Amino acid sequence: MDIFLGCLFSLIVVYSFIVNPCYCLNRKLFNVSQIQNDNNQWQGAIATWYGPPNGAGSDGGACGYTDSVEKPPLSRMISAGGPSLFLKGVGCGACYEVKCIENNACSGNAVTVMITDECPECVESAHFDLSGTAFGSIASSGNADNLRNAGKINIQFQRVACSFGNSIAFIIDSGANPYYFATEIEYENGIGDIVQVEINQSNQWLSMQRSWGARWALNLGTQLETPFSIRLTESGNGSMKSIVIENVIPSNWQPGQVFRSLVNF
Repeated sequence: MDIFLGCLFSLIVVYSFIVNPCYCLNRKLFNVSQIQNDNNQWQGAIATWYGPPNGAGSDGGACGYTDSVEKPPLSRMISAGGPSLFLKGVGCGACYEVKCIENNACSGNAVTVMITDECPECVESAHFDLSGTAFGSIASSGNADNLRNAGKINIQFQRVACSFGNSIAFIIDSGANPYYFATEIEYENGIGDIVQVEINQSNQWLSMQRSWGARWALNLGTQLETPFSIRLTESGNGSMKSIVIENVIPSNWQPGQVFRSLVNF
């Protein structure tokens, strides 16, 4: 009888294991957060810094953002990019998380910066020339100056979606006139790059050309009819997305004015 009961118990255990295999898992050993971290697209890069130690690098730089780099939401958390980041102006407005772990002054924590300038002397495949403020922000508490004194460090980075709220800013170029329209575009959300900007003129979409950095221009040779809408197309993650900002430029627009949308990517 004892042998029979022992065999019966063994069969029940085997049956339970086959039918309910999850019984053998110890969920405390199943580190979900570690698996999620391993899936992050962190890459290696070089980081330097420029401008004042607690400044914004330069005012605007090659993207044309002028003093916007000093003000919220950017608040000096910006970077110039080497060729693979600046991308001849296409990279203007791209957001990245950066962190450092190899220097004793590093915090290991990631911060978000936006590309606002070009670093023409940066020759490495990926090079962030951070503002003094951004460079100091990846240091541990009290070590910002120590990290800046290192000058050039190895960092890790990954592209992330920008998140600036529900409004895109259109800053009218100082040289714009009724026959030539040019605007700088700021604070677009998403993980893609702006690849096309169009103006609706007489129910026809006309393509603007990238003038430089984040500035786009349209030179028709004839007077523009206002108000007009603008369509932005963003490319990223293998797909394209467009939004239309209806009548964002009013009839009485003037050079230097700023107009804001009520929609964003």
